[in-house]
Amino acid sequence: MDIVADLGTLQRLPHIIGHGWFRELALTGRDFSAEDALNMGLITHLCEDRDSLLRKAGEIAAEIAENPPLTVQGTKDVILYSRDHGVYPGLAYVAQKNAAALPSEDLKEAFNAFMEKRKPRFRGK
Repeated sequence: MDIVADLGTLQRLPHIIGHGWFRELALTGRDFSAEDALNMGLITHLCEDRDSLLRKAGEIAAEIAENPPLTVQGTKDVILYSRDHGVYPGLAYVAQKNAAALPSEDLKEAFNAFMEKRKPRFRGK
C-alpha cells in the first residue's frame, strides 16, 4: 500500500503550479519532464547543461545581490509569512516591515542615489 504525499507537498504545490497541474500529478503520481516543470511554473529556467545552469544561477544571484540586503531579507520573510498565514495577515505584516525600514540607511542611500543618478551602495544598515 502506498501512502499519501507528505511533508507539505499537498499543501504547498497547488499554490506554486496551480490546481489543474497539481491535481493531475497528485492523483496520477506520474513522472514529468523538465519541459513540463517549466510550463507548469515549478521551475523558472531550463538550462542545457551544468555550466549553463551555474552561469544562470550566478546571473540571478548577482542581480539579487545588487538589491538592498535588508529589503531582500524582508521580502523573503514576508513571502514565507504570507504563504503560511494568508493574504490579509500578510498585508499587515509587510506594512509593519516597511514601517520599520523607513529609518534605514539603505533607504536613504536609495533615494540619494536616485537623485544623484548613480548606482546605490547598500551596506545592509
